Amino acid sequence: MQPQLAKEKHAKYFQRILQIMPSDLADHDCSRLTIAFFAISGLDILNCLNDITNETKLEAIDWIYGLQITGAGPRSGFQPSTTIPKDATKYQCGHIAMTYLGLVNLLILGDDLSRVDKKSIIEGMQACQNPDGSFSAMTMGSESDIRFLYCTCCISTILNDWSGMDKTKAIDYILKSISYDGAMGHGPGLESHGGSTFCAVASLFLMNELHNVLTQDQLNRLRRWCLMRQNSGFHGRPGKPFDTCYSFWVGATLQLLDVNKFSDPDENRTFLLGTQNYVTGGFAKFADCQPDPLHTYFGLCGLSLLGESNLCVMNAALNISDRAYKHLLKIQKLW
Repeated sequence: MQPQLAKEKHAKYFQRILQIMPSDLADHDCSRLTIAFFAISGLDILNCLNDITNETKLEAIDWIYGLQITGAGPRSGFQPSTTIPKDATKYQCGHIAMTYLGLVNLLILGDDLSRVDKKSIIEGMQACQNPDGSFSAMTMGSESDIRFLYCTCCISTILNDWSGMDKTKAIDYILKSISYDGAMGHGPGLESHGGSTFCAVASLFLMNELHNVLTQDQLNRLRRWCLMRQNSGFHGRPGKPFDTCYSFWVGATLQLLDVNKFSDPDENRTFLLGTQNYVTGGFAKFADCQPDPLHTYFGLCGLSLLGESNLCVMNAALNISDRAYKHLLKIQKLW
């Protein structure tokens, strides 16, 4: 008998995370905004966001705005948690990925972004772009790779302002990140990976440049690489076991490349539903492992991309629900 989606269990799993940080996630307290995103967006994908009271939503919105750093020039943006107190201003610094997560969390919760300091965020993004076109996570000395370029494209799309990015340099960085096998690594000369390939393809898609800067041969090689990542579920690199989260990373890429119809949805669905925990809720990386927020969220996203009934349709490029994206379009008309 085909396993079924334990929707109510997963909704309760995310609701618990919003109330208290599980002890096994204590090491991630400094990235609390990320955990909040998995839970808030996960409930949205489950069509269970209304299970959260309006009071809780307003409290969450205020908490997210409390993470915003404004008027700090190149250090502006959202920080990941309240670990750094407000009075320690010289240590406060916006983070590109957290700015993206802060904005999408606000959208999902129905906020109109009226308290977002758009000018400061754009200034912060400009300061994070490197001469090679890539983006650093923040200005106070940090890693830089294609993930943060993707986050910058999402922020630019949400704010409807691309002045914080030199597109030509960013596109050049993506093209230099194409590996010998046709997919993309985290940077030039690095191994192709399902996550970095999604970030590269989604970035070009959001720029409206996907079919302009890649040749037909490059697109076909990229499509083939992604399709070859499926066994039953998907894996991120050749020779690796299939993993719940890649049903989104690779599955979303296939959708953006318009070849998802050539994958095997039944095999993928069976694998994903086999990683559920029917007692506590949540999805695990592999079957018979403990669930975690990341794989629970991306497992649901993978099922949404497959058209699972009772799940919200996704906007694959922005990694949010189509409902949240429509809300974005509505408020952008008012700016």
